[in-house]
Amino acid sequence: MNRSPSHSKQGFTLVELLVVIAIIGVLVALLLPAVQAAREAARRMQCSSHLRQIGIACHTYSDTFGCFPPSAIVDLSVSSTGNNGSWGVHGRILPFLEQGNLYEQVDLTLAWDFQMAIDKLRIPLYSCPSDRKAGTVRDPGAGRPRLYPTSYGFNFGRWFVFNPANQEGGDGMFYPNSFLQFRDCLDGTSNTLLTADVKAWTPYVRNGGPATTAMPSTRTEAEAITASGAQFKSTGHTEWPDGRVHHTGFTVAMPPNSEVGYSSGSAVYEEADFNSWQEGKNGAAGNPSYALITSRSYHPTIVNVGLVDGSVRAVSETIDLRVWRAVGTRDGGEVEKLP
Repeated sequence: MNRSPSHSKQGFTLVELLVVIAIIGVLVALLLPAVQAAREAARRMQCSSHLRQIGIACHTYSDTFGCFPPSAIVDLSVSSTGNNGSWGVHGRILPFLEQGNLYEQVDLTLAWDFQMAIDKLRIPLYSCPSDRKAGTVRDPGAGRPRLYPTSYGFNFGRWFVFNPANQEGGDGMFYPNSFLQFRDCLDGTSNTLLTADVKAWTPYVRNGGPATTAMPSTRTEAEAITASGAQFKSTGHTEWPDGRVHHTGFTVAMPPNSEVGYSSGSAVYEEADFNSWQEGKNGAAGNPSYALITSRSYHPTIVNVGLVDGSVRAVSETIDLRVWRAVGTRDGGEVEKLP
């Protein structure tokens, strides 16, 4: 009797299995950066859209009131910290960002820090999707509203921000008690910054120095000025309604994404900001404000910016400092433009 030959079942050998796993690992390693890059590209586009809508809101505010919103309204007859609660640009443009209902629930003539309508209220347009700390809520305590931070700042110019003694303001598009118009942008609306990326929860130092009012030009000079501050905070850009530059703005003294080191006790920070004096604090008797509030982002090698004409650009962190400072002034007479 003939019998059919038996066939034994064959599987993968250990070597074959290891080869397959290695191939899969290589494919994943090759694919993952591409996926991450695609996701970051999408986040950058969404960030650009946010800046564009904020720019349109500022234009609509100007059309409605005949000027751009001031960074804050400070009462120089007040010799206390009462001006600290003044609403900034983020709060003043709310009705032009489809936030009319919220705008009706707050009073811009009163300090924001006890108006509970903004308690834990997240406004998506104020958060960059790449900002890792944009979802971390700030709780100042003492019955004050808990706040989401902001990832977008408004242009306060190069270095000098405000002098309460004569109400002189800086050379950007925003400063306290300013009511600037398009005609004040003598350098051209396509050559002047309106907004830019900032990082939520940036450490900063305030109320002290600088030993000189000269604008720093190097990291060493910037770090020396920052070290002169008397009060350290780890909460920069965490109070979106607040009009002070370390919460609502940026300056162009240093290039985008600049590292400015600062040490507080045993903690060492690679990125820190500086505000010599809170604008409007102690009224007309207060000191002038100078600020190193740098535009930074979590987008690799760039920051997104909005220009006064409403356009949005990506600016490399390697931009020439002279050009960066030129586009930060509204009437400096410079000929430099963004590349």
